[in-house]
Amino acid sequence: MKRVLVATGGGDCPGLNAVIRAIVKRAAQEKDWEVIGSIQSFDGILKEPTEIKILDDTAVKGIHYQGGTIIGTTTKGGPFAWPVKKSDGTWGSADRSDEMIRKLQYLGVDAVISIGGDGSQKISQQLYEKGLNIIGVPKTIDNDLMATDFTFGYQTAVQVCTEAVDKLKTTAASHNRIFILEAMGRDAGWIALSAAIAGGAEACLIPEIPYDINQVVKKLDSRFSKGKGFGIIVIAEGAMPKGGEALAEESIEVGNPNLKLGGAADRLLYELKEAGVEADIRTTVLGHLQRGGIPMAYDRVLATQFGVKAFEMVLEKKFGHMVASRHPEVVAVPLLDAIGKQNIVNPESNLVKTAKGVGICFGD
Repeated sequence: MKRVLVATGGGDCPGLNAVIRAIVKRAAQEKDWEVIGSIQSFDGILKEPTEIKILDDTAVKGIHYQGGTIIGTTTKGGPFAWPVKKSDGTWGSADRSDEMIRKLQYLGVDAVISIGGDGSQKISQQLYEKGLNIIGVPKTIDNDLMATDFTFGYQTAVQVCTEAVDKLKTTAASHNRIFILEAMGRDAGWIALSAAIAGGAEACLIPEIPYDINQVVKKLDSRFSKGKGFGIIVIAEGAMPKGGEALAEESIEVGNPNLKLGGAADRLLYELKEAGVEADIRTTVLGHLQRGGIPMAYDRVLATQFGVKAFEMVLEKKFGHMVASRHPEVVAVPLLDAIGKQNIVNPESNLVKTAKGVGICFGD
């Protein structure tokens, strides 16, 4: 019996379970393959005792519409930076990648499918360079991975954000207020941009287009007459004013070196008031609401396509590659193509031109 190990790494994302289910169902058709899951990404292999789970038809029954991941995930640690407490009480890290590969060999694992975003796929490439038979599956609500048209989870996050715009519009109109909605996305403005268009926001502020607060004020002024009116601004968490930087702070969590973004909406509120905006302004930060819950149909379909393709790449021994959506096909691309640079919004793209064409202000 051959074995393929599945790991989900990084932040949770709508559609993860649909990928796992698709891998298991496709593997079951080969008769001589067993699927196992590593609990909490690769931590399940590195922990003592090892934490793995048999993934069979019973384990994945009905999970395709469930949010989260049945094998857990983590943004901390990993095989190349395992947290280690020093004798003086401070924390450092250790490279346990060779040890992990030996453990996988001991467990009889023939191939690994790593489901994750940019950070996870960089780890996948490093493990591949060490000789591990590994395949990547792109997962992130941020849609910031290169080499694929879309990542699953992104469309669900956009839907959540759009519904928030819809709801804020009614209360904004009732109270003649300005609402600032802060969306996730880190260095990419895809979620904010799509939700602003779909929801009909007045302004959309994204990392790729630093904003001039005076231009934003000008747009808002056009929405008010004799104190009556309202406005919706969708701002990405990584947005920044011209000449400024995104608001971020270093994580104090052990084994999690990622910068934590946040505060863009509150900063914008302060800037608007300083610029003389008299209207009542409120902020709403969606945060992890965009990550959780039931995946929409689009993401379930895409995730299922990715899962089936990933296992077929195992059969084809297409290691060192990642599944990618290249409409209308699902293909294999080198991991290096996916992690070389981020997929961010091009300010000259059709989507930005569309937004400007319906009057959305970017503050530029």
